[in-house]
Amino acid sequence: MDRLVSLCSMNNLELNSLKTVEMRVDFRKDPAPLPPIILCDSLVTSAESFCFLGTTITKELKWEQNIMSLTKKAQQRMYFLRQLKKFLLPVKMLVNFYTAIIESILTSSITVWFAAATARDKAKLQRVIHSAEKRLCTAVLLELLKCTLIGLEK
Repeated sequence: MDRLVSLCSMNNLELNSLKTVEMRVDFRKDPAPLPPIILCDSLVTSAESFCFLGTTITKELKWEQNIMSLTKKAQQRMYFLRQLKKFLLPVKMLVNFYTAIIESILTSSITVWFAAATARDKAKLQRVIHSAEKRLCTAVLLELLKCTLIGLEK
């Protein structure tokens, strides 16, 4: 840690020891107790989980908290999609809103957590997506899709 402190001071960077936390990931049955980390004469607190670039990482490397926060954010934005649909905006504009505002939240850092997500967590995400599909696929849109599909068969 002394090396980190000296490197930061050489590069005119200031470490905020009060905001620094540690999270130790150890999957052994009997993890050995490690000495506490001291940074700038301050004890670094230990955390069970932390949020890094919008992704919640837990000590067990489980992704339930992350997916819960993603679905919560997406559900909050679904309210705006419902309001826009009430104002009879064009379907293309609603799809653009969904892609930019809701889908971008659901797929943020998906390459990190999707492979390790449980079926229950994936179902929660799918529920939000299905809800958006119901809002976007109106009867008019379905008729347009049928016409397009019929046109492709000829």
